[in-house]
Amino acid sequence: MTATTTTGAKASPGYRYLVVWMLVIVYTLNFLDRQMISILAEPIRKDLSLTDTELGMLGGIFFAAFYTFFGIPVGWLADRGRRIWIMSGACALWSLFTMGCGTATSFVQLAIMRMGVGIGEAGGSPPSYSLISDYFPPKERGTGLAIYSLGVPLGSMLGAALGGWVAAHYGWRMAFFAVGAPGILMALVLLVVVREPARGGLDAYVTGKDAHEPPPPLLSAVGSYFANRTLLLVAISSGLSAFVGYAGLAWNPPFLMRVKGMTLTEVAAYYSLVLGITGVIGTFAAGWLADKLVPLDRRWYAWIPAIAFTLTIPFWIAILWAPTWQLTLLFIAGPALLNSMYLAPALAVVQNAVPPAMRTISGATLLFVLNLVGLGGGPVFVGKISDMAKPHYGAHSLAIGFAAVIPVVVVTVLAHLAAAASIARDKRLAVLVP
Repeated sequence: MTATTTTGAKASPGYRYLVVWMLVIVYTLNFLDRQMISILAEPIRKDLSLTDTELGMLGGIFFAAFYTFFGIPVGWLADRGRRIWIMSGACALWSLFTMGCGTATSFVQLAIMRMGVGIGEAGGSPPSYSLISDYFPPKERGTGLAIYSLGVPLGSMLGAALGGWVAAHYGWRMAFFAVGAPGILMALVLLVVVREPARGGLDAYVTGKDAHEPPPPLLSAVGSYFANRTLLLVAISSGLSAFVGYAGLAWNPPFLMRVKGMTLTEVAAYYSLVLGITGVIGTFAAGWLADKLVPLDRRWYAWIPAIAFTLTIPFWIAILWAPTWQLTLLFIAGPALLNSMYLAPALAVVQNAVPPAMRTISGATLLFVLNLVGLGGGPVFVGKISDMAKPHYGAHSLAIGFAAVIPVVVVTVLAHLAAAASIARDKRLAVLVP
């Protein structure tokens, strides 16, 4: 099955940006639904008598395993079919399962609903990456993908603000219904507004046949991704970046409430603003900087996140030291700003380094590694260490879990530097990025 194409290179700049902002709204809902477990961790833990390890599993591996594994076949299908239809169906599915989380009365039931959310959200980002690459030429692709990536901080901010406020006034179950319902409507709007573009219409390749090559078989496409040294190192460095980022996203609210004395209402009012403002600045700045600096030296794709994560280390130390939640929140703004600066450059590398027929499956493969390592590992890692430290440190055991993240930050920086060395030798990127 081949998608019918209706637009692409001929799309006006206005419509191009309308499309990407529509995708941002969908991604915002995607990430909002995904992050609700971390925002509501404390009331859920108390109501269902959960351990920190179980909370980490609900926010991490139970979601990530299904999100990542279903992302590969969905990406393969999207390279052959209509991406808009796939995204619309996925949006409706994850929204329904998010609402289902509000009905759970046990750990097992909540875990099943989280698995469903993961399956639905697998159909969101990989087709979006491919669509954006067919609306934005290579020299503007970093900016287009950075705009799309704003869904991460916007979703995190709205999740903390809306979810926290609803939970504080009407209970955590009603919060899941409130954030899940808009996704059903957005699934319909997506079908009406966004048109399917021509694949590869904005790219100039070494050989003209690249834009018209048929999609390869699934295993061949995934195998070729991991056989490419640059793409493999980008996946590893992105996975470690996500490990650090999701560890913070999952445990910042419980840490602020349990260790620093913040209330859920204060989390909704203040933490949400910090998360949103810093995340938007960091995410967009990374894509904008990549578009400006990469023509000078394409290693900036990896140097930008390497510098960003290096700068987070003193902030992590200050977060542990800060005596009040107000000061803690100020220091959290540092990693919240800088941890997101890997995503847009990584997406640009992957989308630029593969033929159009492999963009969706390649984006899905990147997400497979990124989320299995990051989302699947980061929250569980901190939660497990917190549970191990709890007999000696009590409510402050989460501080020990956060301290254990700092060595991972150092490894993350080294991984980005390794990716930079490989990017410098990548001939395909040398062609696409003058």
